[in-house]
Amino acid sequence: MNVIKRLMSRRTDIGLNFSDSGVRAVSSGRFSADGVNLLTLQPAGVEEHRLYDNLRYSVPIVDAALQKIIRLTGGYRVVCSDPRWQEELDRFVEEVSVGIGGKSLYAFTDAFLDSLLTYGSAAGELIVDTGTGNVLGLAPIDTERFLCKAGANPCDRVYFRREGEQWIPAEDPRFVVYSALNPSERCPNGQSVLRGLPCISAVLMRIYECIGQNFDRVGNVRYAVTYKPSDSGEMAFAKERAQQIAKEWSDGMNAMRCGEVRDFVAVGDVDIKVIGADNQIIDTEVPVRQLLEQIVAKLSVPPFLLGLTWSSTERMSSQQADILTSELEYYRRQLTPVIRQICEVWLELLGGTGTVAVEWDNINLQDEAVLAEARLHNAQAALIERQLAE
Repeated sequence: MNVIKRLMSRRTDIGLNFSDSGVRAVSSGRFSADGVNLLTLQPAGVEEHRLYDNLRYSVPIVDAALQKIIRLTGGYRVVCSDPRWQEELDRFVEEVSVGIGGKSLYAFTDAFLDSLLTYGSAAGELIVDTGTGNVLGLAPIDTERFLCKAGANPCDRVYFRREGEQWIPAEDPRFVVYSALNPSERCPNGQSVLRGLPCISAVLMRIYECIGQNFDRVGNVRYAVTYKPSDSGEMAFAKERAQQIAKEWSDGMNAMRCGEVRDFVAVGDVDIKVIGADNQIIDTEVPVRQLLEQIVAKLSVPPFLLGLTWSSTERMSSQQADILTSELEYYRRQLTPVIRQICEVWLELLGGTGTVAVEWDNINLQDEAVLAEARLHNAQAALIERQLAE
């Protein structure tokens, strides 16, 4: 009974009171310290950005997939149409400060893409010295404190930043970069790639939570020692003998923790069983894989890049790589206008002339091999045509 009382008191401690919001108390495994569900919006409401942050924190495979996308997007080179400014432009791209912890334009675009994927929109600003007109650095903007609205013309952008409880217009929109992912009429500020995953992830976390509880109950072996008096004479001393058996059993278990092997000797009919030995832990491989397939399909990342050893043929892996390449090309198209705007504003402030173009690296070595093979075939075809013409 004491054990049961302790367990019940523990469940009372970790239970959460949602009497105000109309939600009944549940296990605290999916809840933060202040009682906010990590994966679903409560009636009291939490910001959608906070929901996606908690989703990446709670489901490692989601965070890993987004990090893979950012790294696989690859590098780039910014080319100025005026060769006289190319060296200065390269130095700016390599050495510009990004916030307090980053350096180079590549670090800024990585953070920009991370925000774009997670929240559906991303913003940043150029920090400009008003006296000299030099760009001192780049700073990402927290999207919760940033707002973009349409101006008098539906295509005009008006930027606002929240200071306390007020929204203040941006002083110079030229120094603000902004992009939205998959904007629509209902969601003009973009949509996160994680949209639709909280429900699936909540079920997945529930399965993992139950697996942990089952291992606490079954995996941690506990014993039931039962003493059965054989006659009425032994029943008179049943309490004393039960206490003696309990003491000897406890001494044997403590000695085993210290590396000492001690036998357990008892008199009478004593039965020892493992609690829960007859029970089997439910096989969760199939439901977990089904849920992971939904997550992988939403993020468009091949399973083998996430360490998921699912059976696949060589042709299937090649097709998955092609699909990922098209996804990365789409994200590159989102970043290209941002890179060009930053570099052209920098060039304008220095009095430079010309335009800026972004040349992206090939995504992987397989693309290099395919391009090299294509050039070889074209050269061979051209050689054969010249020989036939002669």
